[in-house]
Amino acid sequence: MVGVHVRFSRWRRARWVRAVLAGLYVVTLAAAVPKGAGGHARDGSWSSEEARRFWGPARMSASSESGSDQDSGRDTDSAAQQISGSARHFDGVPAVGVLFYVGEDMKDHHCTASVVHSPKGNLIITAGHCSFGDDAAFVPDYRTGAAKQPYGVWAVDRTFVDPRRTDTGEGSDLDFAFATVKPDSLGRRLERVTGANRLVRTPGYTNRVTVIGYPDADDDPADQAIRCTAMTSRLDDRRQLKMRCDGFFSGTSGSPWLMHFDEKTKTGDLVGVLGGLNGGGPDGDTSSQISYSPVNDDEIFKLYLDAINNREPSRG
Repeated sequence: MVGVHVRFSRWRRARWVRAVLAGLYVVTLAAAVPKGAGGHARDGSWSSEEARRFWGPARMSASSESGSDQDSGRDTDSAAQQISGSARHFDGVPAVGVLFYVGEDMKDHHCTASVVHSPKGNLIITAGHCSFGDDAAFVPDYRTGAAKQPYGVWAVDRTFVDPRRTDTGEGSDLDFAFATVKPDSLGRRLERVTGANRLVRTPGYTNRVTVIGYPDADDDPADQAIRCTAMTSRLDDRRQLKMRCDGFFSGTSGSPWLMHFDEKTKTGDLVGVLGGLNGGGPDGDTSSQISYSPVNDDEIFKLYLDAINNREPSRG
């Protein structure tokens, strides 16, 4: 397939086939869609309350079959921050979750995102190649098969991506994105509910990081959060980190790379997000074993300022 990297976006190109069939899917589920849920791109009516209602029991019947007994396999022990070399499933954390589109199977989340501290408390970060589309939502600490998510469902309001971002070349060093989310039905801001990681400069290419993500259910039937602690190094010829840790399949694009992760607060210093060259990793058999992240330098903070000031990114 010319010019397409199947694994690199960490969400499969089969999504495009599903998109082609989206019309049939929407017709089938039309009765379950709350009034106004499709209006975000047109009149601004898409809200976090509607996103939460859309998630409700009627929508979860299909996904609960394979997810109803997953809690029995959750690791309840405190995760030791040891270099592991392989990701493991765990309960997840409030400030990290999944992105999904309205109109898709709720198990079909396509990227990982996380909350970062901001003045308004309404900001998430993910990879730049993660397309949000219309009527997208963020589900922190996502639980498969759950009719009610522990920290709610938050409607994505506006996205911010550097216009110079590309899948390859120097533009891949800019593969990060921010998005604002709308308040919930009680008027609360996201950060007040989940807490937030701190966006900081990447101190160098060699770091000890804890990486948390959500592989999609096609690659990982547990459909549960994973975490790995690893040492990073430099990706040759790029301003990017790389790490070796098995298990970061499709769906993990945007996973936060955290230093000084605090097991009590479940937050840390965010020094990167899974993405970068080719969407975040090499081609071939090692695609789920090696992952990349752009470094946090001046460019990501320029985009952060665009996001917190709600202005369109413009670069000369």
